[in-house]
This record gives sequence, structure tokens and C-alpha cells, in this order.
Amino acid sequence: MKSKSLSRRIRAFGYAFQGLRTLWRSGIHFRFMLGMALAVIALAALLSVSRQEWALLLLSCALVLCTEGLNSALEHLTDLASPQQHPLAKKAKDSAAGAALLASLFAAAVGLLIFGPKLWRLL
Repeated sequence: MKSKSLSRRIRAFGYAFQGLRTLWRSGIHFRFMLGMALAVIALAALLSVSRQEWALLLLSCALVLCTEGLNSALEHLTDLASPQQHPLAKKAKDSAAGAALLASLFAAAVGLLIFGPKLWRLL
């Protein structure tokens, strides 16, 4: 019994990693957001941010990447369920994109609050 449960968990991780590969391959917005997250991490390292600031920045990056992943998943599912254009399919896609945009805007605000004063001091 235990080995069956362990193999299911290992297989579930495999599916999750396949999902990350899918996001990387088919999600131009996800790749852009990942690039931005890496830039934020590099800037945070250069500016020696505090632990609390690291936590806020990493949580913000994670929120943006996860929201973008969910947006992509919902778009794929909507395309499957409604191959033709439909007003409700548009609403679903637009709502998911709006959520991803909101996450990005709030993450940018966190970045400005943390990096703004540090960069201003360097000028």
C-alpha cells in the first residue's frame, strides 16, 4: 500500500513539472514574467535588501507567476470548451487576464516601495 501511495505522489510531481514545461514552451507571458522575477531577484541581491523585503519580493514574484500560470490554464480550458468565440468564454479569459494584470501591478508597487528609496539614494 505505501509504495503505491509513494508512486502516486512521485507521478503527481512529474505532472507538475510537465506543467512547468508547458508554461515555459507555450506561455510567452509566463517567460516574460519569469524574466522579470529573475531581474527582481538580481536587483534585490545587488541592493542587499532585508529579509522582510526578500520575503515580500519573493511572494510578489510567486503571486505573479502563479496567477499567470492559472490564466494560461484557464485559457487552454476555455479554448477546449468553447472553440468558437462566445461572450462567456471571452469574459472568462478577460477575467483571468485581469487577475494576472492586478497581481503584476501590485507586485510592481511592492518593487517600487522596496527598490525606490534604495535606488534614489544611489543617485
